[in-house]
Amino acid sequence: MSFLPVAPWPVLLVLVVAALAAVWWNPTSRSVPGESRSTHWRLTAVVLLLGVAAVRPAVAGEQVDTTAANLNVYFVVDTTSSIIAEDYGDGAPRVSGVASDIAAIAQALPGARYSVLTFDQAARVRLPLTTDTTALDAAVETLLPESYEASRGTSVSEANDRLKTLLQQADARTPERGRVVYYFGDGEQTAPDAPAPFDIDRSLVNGGAVLGYGTTGGGRMKATRSRFDTSNDYIKDPTTGEDARSVISEDTLRDIGTQLGLPYLHRESGDPIAPAVAGVDLDRFGTSEQIEKQKVLGRRELYWPLLLGVAGLAAWEVGAGVTALLQTRRRKGTSR
Repeated sequence: MSFLPVAPWPVLLVLVVAALAAVWWNPTSRSVPGESRSTHWRLTAVVLLLGVAAVRPAVAGEQVDTTAANLNVYFVVDTTSSIIAEDYGDGAPRVSGVASDIAAIAQALPGARYSVLTFDQAARVRLPLTTDTTALDAAVETLLPESYEASRGTSVSEANDRLKTLLQQADARTPERGRVVYYFGDGEQTAPDAPAPFDIDRSLVNGGAVLGYGTTGGGRMKATRSRFDTSNDYIKDPTTGEDARSVISEDTLRDIGTQLGLPYLHRESGDPIAPAVAGVDLDRFGTSEQIEKQKVLGRRELYWPLLLGVAGLAAWEVGAGVTALLQTRRRKGTSR
């Protein structure tokens, strides 16, 4: 068994001792009633479980491929309303293709650090660089478009400044690591002005691709009224009153690829991911002397069952508190 504490051992020990003292020390009473003593023991169990969870116990897990351990992979995703246009595969929204391809790329480049940057009216870092593929999966699963009611038009190069900053920071901190960029979008420019070009120094980008989604026939889009509320209505074209359709602009996507020095690939359901990762130079950036395409033992974390125990005790404590409150009210009602 191994441990990876979230803070130095002495700090954790002091916090646990202080919490236990707070639970049991009662300066106003020499004795503790029966129900109060039960509460104290439950709180003691919570403190101890949290203390053990904080040292992150783990056992050796399955072997983990670290082929791409010297790579930073940046996923730049268009989250305007058009990303849910229903013309991917058999009428699925484009974002489902984006999510599938991100997962496939992460699987093809194991051991890398991944970041998710989305853009609509503004660019946002949804996931800072991390090797945690569970966090990456969670970030991708929650990709939703902006509210169409709030949309005022978006440039396909909206992410330029934010991406440039991320790449410059990575180059300054860890210049030995490769920086791979994947741009996911449909190339539809909804801002009134022509898109400004990406002006990122080519030396900051060591591979990746521009991946395009959509069809020339276009697809309808559900009317997203907020990032957490999707209705069954479709966005209407104000000029015709009919369902609006988003159409891919491959010329725009090719231009973005040229500006970033990356190839453009149109993506359809079932396409293999190999062409998207073919240009990543793993001989240069994917390995190091210490982890030359080796497999290392992963950690099987054991803290989560402890946190489940904490949740159970917390629910018990809430239930006991509610029961005590109801009993007190009954006594007051009877005394009247």
